[in-house]
Amino acid sequence: QMQLVESGGGLVQPGGSLRLSCEGSGNSFRAYDVYWYRQGPGKQRELVATISGVTSGEKTNYADSVKGRFSMSRDSAKKTVYLQMNNLEPEDTAIYLCNARFGSVDLWGQGTQVTVSS
Repeated sequence: QMQLVESGGGLVQPGGSLRLSCEGSGNSFRAYDVYWYRQGPGKQRELVATISGVTSGEKTNYADSVKGRFSMSRDSAKKTVYLQMNNLEPEDTAIYLCNARFGSVDLWGQGTQVTVSS
């Protein structure tokens, strides 16, 4: 079964940038719809951004809270989906989780911590 591995989290100052990666271990990853969720301390899990599979046109959608600051993309050759996060705010502090779905398959990564603090 395909596995997802996230990376790219860390500590950044307000206004800074990070790029998260979600790598799928299978060649079919390009067909999966991919979702980035986040869960901040004491908060409910929030859907941040989505990108559809390559056969669905790689369409992206963003939560209002990150629109204009976050950008999602995929590199099919590298079997990786990226979440570029710019102008980060303390409220963006959370564990970010990658979720990939195709048909009845629903996969989750282990999460990566993003901390925005001065």
